[in-house]
Amino acid sequence: MSESSREERERLKEEYKDHYRKIRDTSEKLRSSRYAKKASDALRQMQSDELLGSVDEFLGKVRYKMASIEARLDLAMDDLINSDAELEAERDEELKKQKAKESLQQIKREMGMLYDDLEEQAEQLQVKKTVGPDREDSENREQ
Repeated sequence: MSESSREERERLKEEYKDHYRKIRDTSEKLRSSRYAKKASDALRQMQSDELLGSVDEFLGKVRYKMASIEARLDLAMDDLINSDAELEAERDEELKKQKAKESLQQIKREMGMLYDDLEEQAEQLQVKKTVGPDREDSENREQ
């Protein structure tokens, strides 16, 4: 082959490569423009009423869920407050019972001491008991 034919072939080869690059770039531009056209057509076809309706529906669902959560929270707080009040009432009742028991025990102690004092005075006066057990009888029974 001659030198000129090789050069001619290399030149044609480069022209073909350049031509194919241009074709590939043009087809990529065409593909991207088709994608952009489809996207813009879809946006144009969307009606704003439908979009707003779906957004309103979504917000309605969110509001409903929030309201139900708040209601459950309120019920839980009420139960907690009521249980605290019940516990406090139970504590107050127990405290009253305990105070009543202590008062009753104190009265019994005082009455016992009063009874013992009365018995001592009766012995000093040498009065014979007609009601209740005698001390001597109770002491004899214990032994």
